[in-house]
Amino acid sequence: MAERSAVAVEDHGAVRSIRIDREARSNALDAAASAAIDAVVDAAERDPAVHVLLLTGSGDRAFCAGMDLKEAAERGAGQGLIPGRGFAGLTERRRTKPLVVAINGAAVAGGFEIALAADIVIAADHATFGLAEVKRGLFAFAGGVQRLARAVPRATALAMILTGETIGARRAFDLGLVSEVVPGGALQARALAVARTIAGFDRDTVRRALALHDFAADAPIHESLSFGRAYGEETLGSAAEREAVRAYAEGRVPS
Repeated sequence: MAERSAVAVEDHGAVRSIRIDREARSNALDAAASAAIDAVVDAAERDPAVHVLLLTGSGDRAFCAGMDLKEAAERGAGQGLIPGRGFAGLTERRRTKPLVVAINGAAVAGGFEIALAADIVIAADHATFGLAEVKRGLFAFAGGVQRLARAVPRATALAMILTGETIGARRAFDLGLVSEVVPGGALQARALAVARTIAGFDRDTVRRALALHDFAADAPIHESLSFGRAYGEETLGSAAEREAVRAYAEGRVPS
């Protein structure tokens, strides 16, 4: 019998949904599962029919518990790191398409690093977040420490990095690490609705807005304004822009 795939993929219109299907392992990623996600994202980046990516985990206990520690004990740590792209091919990748994650439980270690690398994070109210690597003689170098240092105050970041303790979804929302918190039973529907909303907009407009945000996050304001002007001038007068403005003036939905 063929081995069951660790990743389930389904298209919802222009939204490509990816589900980590290793519930018995708390959706931890071994090398094969990490490579599978990387391949799906790679294909989606090249596919013009895909506008948005949606990632979640199976069950309601864990979104992703990071690397598979059983595999790490047998083969060494770091098996799920994709060269040049990071954990699951996501934490170091420069994407052109938005990534929405639905956090259905614990997002710890590499799982939290994936959440930190995402663009929109919808969390179930029972979800938890943490960088547990310090408990295993490691630290979250695949993006966890770096992004947390940019996202929250130093004392807050170091408390998580150096103790490995987790925080709840509401605390993560208050810190700006989570976009929205919803009841567990509503999580998947809400995340898909958000992804579909984004997918319904002009693809190039969304791509440019995402690229401008990421550039502005790292660049001095005068550089990001110049970058934005160049991107904005490409958008002004585009077919999508003209149709959207005309539709608003005529009181109808853009085609």
